[in-house]
Amino acid sequence: MALAIINKTKIFLEMIRFEHTVFALPFAYMGALLVDKRVPGSSDLFWITAAMVGARTAAMSLNRIIDRHIDALNPRTANRALPRRLLTVQQVWVWVFLSFSLLLLSAYQLSSLAFRLSPLAVAVLSFYSFTKRFTWTCHLFLGLALGLAPLGAWIAIADSFHIAPALLGAGVIFWVAGFDIIYACDDFAFDRKHGLHSIPARFGIAKALSISSFFHVLAPLFFLATGIIMHLGIFYLIGLTIAVMLLFYQHRLVSPDDLSRSGVAFFNLNGALSVVLFCFTLLDIIFPISVF
Repeated sequence: MALAIINKTKIFLEMIRFEHTVFALPFAYMGALLVDKRVPGSSDLFWITAAMVGARTAAMSLNRIIDRHIDALNPRTANRALPRRLLTVQQVWVWVFLSFSLLLLSAYQLSSLAFRLSPLAVAVLSFYSFTKRFTWTCHLFLGLALGLAPLGAWIAIADSFHIAPALLGAGVIFWVAGFDIIYACDDFAFDRKHGLHSIPARFGIAKALSISSFFHVLAPLFFLATGIIMHLGIFYLIGLTIAVMLLFYQHRLVSPDDLSRSGVAFFNLNGALSVVLFCFTLLDIIFPISVF
């Protein structure tokens, strides 16, 4: 029995790509760091981490349930757990319930405003998976789901709003939307055939990559605005410079005629970007050298 549970859990974690939590979690930590420009207490860090794990696990579980019939038709996704019946829909719904419960419990432990706003987070996380059925702006909805991370973490610590985490969140929205467009190019033909909406399906691959590039110009501008508002220093600027270089290299890896390295662009470089920006923000907090 125990072995069966372990095996099912491994299949589930692989299905939701649990390692992709690295995309948004560092930005949540950044939002928490910037409140008082210090490392939050261990309790706050624990509950922010738990909230992020719960939020992403619930969102990805819902995505796999909602898209299971589409996934079964798509050669790229037909090998996922639900189309192959390695997991049942009922089993994944259990994970959805547990994960959203973890998010709500974490919000309750963090601040009253975070808890009052947690249903809004649940709504955004639940809504994203439906958007590709009716709008090519679905990539921006995914960005919004992840872009709530720094704002939510700020609210969790400060129990109030501020423009800085909103700007940071806007940067995350365009960063995520930009790399999701690249990833969606792999499904260009499938999406058009089955009436699904995406920027590649609407505008073609060449224009989609141009839009992705534009989004990846906007994202660093919002990150820079965050640094200016918060009077961050040289280490933050170094981290931002590395992030820009990673975005630039990402777009060198793909072209309308060659998308073979889109997987590298999607995971390796973007996972590195979020971690780098967080690490240099942390250095900036610990060793402040004023620039703005």
